[in-house]
Amino acid sequence: MRQVLKIDGQRPDESVIAEASSILGAGGVVAYPTETFYGLGADGHIEDAIKKIFVIKGRSFKNPISVIIGNATDVRGLVEEIPECALHLMEQFWPGALTIIFKASPDVSPLLTAGTGKIGIRLSSHPVAAALANRLGHPITATSANLSGKPECTSADEVIRGIGDQLDAVMDGGQTPGGLGSTIVDVTTDPPVILREGSIPKYKLANSTFV
Repeated sequence: MRQVLKIDGQRPDESVIAEASSILGAGGVVAYPTETFYGLGADGHIEDAIKKIFVIKGRSFKNPISVIIGNATDVRGLVEEIPECALHLMEQFWPGALTIIFKASPDVSPLLTAGTGKIGIRLSSHPVAAALANRLGHPITATSANLSGKPECTSADEVIRGIGDQLDAVMDGGQTPGGLGSTIVDVTTDPPVILREGSIPKYKLANSTFV
């Protein structure tokens, strides 16, 4: 690992965000804090960088990788359509720990979709994750920063101990809440399907206007 970038998790320094964004833009891999666990970030437009994520984690290429965007409007460049139910979900739960599965645009890397034609997207509520994606101007991969099959990491130290020697940088933004990962909802079907109940409980989704 080349460097640890210390950053205030609630009020991120723009110069640190810019440095991490530059690493991503050059095809590097950066671990960063999210509203659940630490994520493993690569520029979603650089295929060689995405491949590094699979290698670092020991992850099967048959498993898709979701992304974090910097602004809700960025969805439009990644998907074929935004169903009405998705708009309701975005309005109610973004920014936040909700990953929405859309039909992917043909421009989205098949490495991210794993050939499914679908892409998972989240607008993070964590100041560092949101600022990083926004500064880069591209989606960043949002898979957890750990070896596949191992526990997710809630601190930069845990990331460093597990996979630090394979990363270009770790953004140390302090402890993350942990708990459950993001809730995942597939809006490519009618009605939508909850694929994983996570930080946003099922009852909140059931009380929303998406069903």
